[in-house]
Amino acid sequence: MAAHQVRALLMGGQACVLYGAAQFSKDIDFTISAEPANWERWMRALQELQAESVAVPPCDPKFLPRGFALHFRCRHPEARGLRVDVMSVIRGVDSFDQLWDRRVTIKDDDGTVIELLSLPDLVFAKKTQRGKDWPMIERLVEADYLMGRAAPNPAQLRFWLLELRTPALLAEMAANHPDLCARLAADRPLLALAAAGKMDEMRAALSEEQQREGEKDRLYWLPIKQELEKLRHQKQANGDE
Repeated sequence: MAAHQVRALLMGGQACVLYGAAQFSKDIDFTISAEPANWERWMRALQELQAESVAVPPCDPKFLPRGFALHFRCRHPEARGLRVDVMSVIRGVDSFDQLWDRRVTIKDDDGTVIELLSLPDLVFAKKTQRGKDWPMIERLVEADYLMGRAAPNPAQLRFWLLELRTPALLAEMAANHPDLCARLAADRPLLALAAAGKMDEMRAALSEEQQREGEKDRLYWLPIKQELEKLRHQKQANGDE
């Protein structure tokens, strides 16, 4: 992606690893700009990886702005079997251009540049109906809090209060920043429970919060899944594998 100057942001499990919350992942997930010039660069990168389109929908950029994910399998000897998934629209997250402006850039040991979703954007992208994503959100935000709480900036304080899922740390934040906690309680009512030190009630509220977000995600994907099923039937009817 870097070599072909693809505007692509690493997300998913591999991004979680780079943020210090390890998650085993068999694939690599990107969000990319769906503009035609960037799509051409993306396809050149996939050609170098000897990647072929797998599953549905087919490899067509028209699906990206509609929220679909495209899936590829690499055949290059140095990446054989690796699956690459790509999206350009993510539920509950801003446009790609806004994500790009907020991106985090790192370099690996050989100088390769890696562009990642910002941590807040990665957390929002992880708010799915899949139960396995929520422990990862908890670890991501907790790790960020523990690393940064000695000298936080206002944006971090707001992020932690709105996204921490560890009851003890939420209570600690509420005690240390009562005014900000009170102001943000309108956006996240369980902060009032954190301020009162009501741990059991807070745990129940966190569970309800997860269920609400999971239902939003389910409803978002429902029409997309219905269309995917139609595409699968069409593919089978045409005799494709």
